[in-house]
Amino acid sequence: MSFAKSNPARLYAVFVAALALVAHYVPSLPVALVLALAAAVLGVGETVQRVEDRKTAEALAQPAPAEDDGQADAQLALPFEVDGE
Repeated sequence: MSFAKSNPARLYAVFVAALALVAHYVPSLPVALVLALAAAVLGVGETVQRVEDRKTAEALAQPAPAEDDGQADAQLALPFEVDGE
């Protein structure tokens, strides 16, 4: 369940792709059912978009990581020498 909460867009994409395949390969489905499912997919897509927007807003509300004392630069030192440095 935590995967569903953290990745709703991925699950939505898989569901929509599977639904499109079923609609294509099962031509005997009633048109009304296909249209109802299309409307439901649009509604679920809006919900997924709002969840993703909320996650983005929460991430942007977090304070930026504090600057360190240059130790990160020392950890990222190149394994070879660069001319002029």
